[in-house]
Amino acid sequence: MRKVSPLKENGPDPVIDRDILTEEWLVEKLQSKKIPIKALLLDQANISGIGNWVGDELLYDAKIHPEQYSNTLTPAQMKQLHTSMQYVCSTAVELLAESDKFPETWLFKHRWGKGKKDDPRKLPNGAKIEFLTVGGRTSAVVPSVQKKLGKVAADVARTADKGDDDFQNQKTQKQNTKALNGSKALADTEEKESQPAEASQSRKRKAKDNSKETVEDRNAASIADTGRENDLPSKRQKSQPKGKANRESSMNVNASSVKKEGRASKAGKATPDSRIKEPNQPEAKPSINNEMSHGTRRQSVRIGSRQT
Repeated sequence: MRKVSPLKENGPDPVIDRDILTEEWLVEKLQSKKIPIKALLLDQANISGIGNWVGDELLYDAKIHPEQYSNTLTPAQMKQLHTSMQYVCSTAVELLAESDKFPETWLFKHRWGKGKKDDPRKLPNGAKIEFLTVGGRTSAVVPSVQKKLGKVAADVARTADKGDDDFQNQKTQKQNTKALNGSKALADTEEKESQPAEASQSRKRKAKDNSKETVEDRNAASIADTGRENDLPSKRQKSQPKGKANRESSMNVNASSVKKEGRASKAGKATPDSRIKEPNQPEAKPSINNEMSHGTRRQSVRIGSRQT
């Protein structure tokens, strides 16, 4: 069965594969990684069969801090870790995981009284049990026993005085803070999204007002132009020079006189102007008959005057 995926991807088992999981194999594995030792033990790809409480138990037995980096363990610590691993795993299997039969000196016997009034989070010798998170899991640690002898991933998050309930409260507070930040970010996003719409509506209102003002300005300009056009004739009359006005008046008089003459000629009357000779025409010479007639008339006149 262990040759079938996903079991075949797991590491050796401390009990079944003792011939593989030797001290030398463990030393090589620890030195090849740079992660907290508790995280390395929980990774089934490295070693199979070690759970959360088993990892805490064998680290407590080996007196190794769970946050210490695996590649910083001393040779003595690595040797003790291999011995504690064989002891804890073999004892739990032999007892068929019946916790009532576990040794009283084990951490397992005293780590589960979280939140109880009698506060059993202490070892029989009075050493305090504290809790921290390593590899995403809550870890029980006894600081007076498990010293930090090398570089650690982080300082111990002490929650002994508050217990796991307070630890859960801290986790809840972090989640609430994250949710609050998320809601604020969502509100900011909605506000930013609403701003362009408001700006667009404002631009539309402004453009509408401008169009109204433009139409009103055009109407006012049209009215003003109409008024100016109406005033042009009177202004032109006022602006004409006197000589031009006199010429226009004389032309009007001549035109009226021509009309009168036309009417008179139609009525058979000669106008005084019709008897006036044209200045450029030559004066006609009197004929002989006319002169003779005129002389006869003068003679008759003279005779008549003598007779009288």
